[in-house]
Amino acid sequence: MVLAVVPILLGVSIRVSGLGSGTGTGTGMLNQVAGNGLFLVFASLALMVPLFLPVAVGVVAADQVAGDAADGTLRTVLAWPVGRTRLLVAKLIAAVVYAVAATSTVTLSALATGAVLFPMRDVTMLSGATIPLGSAFGRAVLIAGVVTCCMAGVAVLGLTISTLTDSPATALAGTIGLIVVAEIAGSIPQLTSIQPWLFSFDWLAFADLLRTPVYWGTISHSLWLQAGYAVVAVSLAWARFTSRDLAV
Repeated sequence: MVLAVVPILLGVSIRVSGLGSGTGTGTGMLNQVAGNGLFLVFASLALMVPLFLPVAVGVVAADQVAGDAADGTLRTVLAWPVGRTRLLVAKLIAAVVYAVAATSTVTLSALATGAVLFPMRDVTMLSGATIPLGSAFGRAVLIAGVVTCCMAGVAVLGLTISTLTDSPATALAGTIGLIVVAEIAGSIPQLTSIQPWLFSFDWLAFADLLRTPVYWGTISHSLWLQAGYAVVAVSLAWARFTSRDLAV
């Protein structure tokens, strides 16, 4: 799986290039990887979350309904006594499970690669404090959880777009386009007034878990934002899916 390969390539490139001094005192996150393999988890997620990981999740979610509609499977399934709401819930669970699996794949691949290529020791946080390796593993689990919630939000949005069309290509283009537009809008200074309301805002808030004490403000904002978008998106998907005409 491509998602598992990226952390491996990142770890190998750092190892081969000799980046960092190996003491864990570098100023950048990649320098930190050379001194402590656990940082490969954080660096891999920071690299993949802005675009690659959400696109991977969105592509799968966008095909959940539109793909079945295009090949006629959707009509066949609904010919059986299966309620539309029940089917939509099943599709939603499948999309969210993939989001969990995708994030877990990146995390576990980075953790295994970091353990093989670099030393694993107590972690110096971004704030300068040092915490034991066991506590750092706990932080890594929390970070993976926060990222998973953000990617689950993307999965819900992709599924919603999938209910709006019978064309998988259109659903795919719409989902990827939405992600790209949100990321571009988040980088334009003139749009600062609306940026806090973009679903992609604070996707990298998990970095605050690498500080002591943890700053929960941006993390909680990101999670509440994902929840809000999910509620609206699920409501729209349900309204559309339960009323759409499948006769055509």
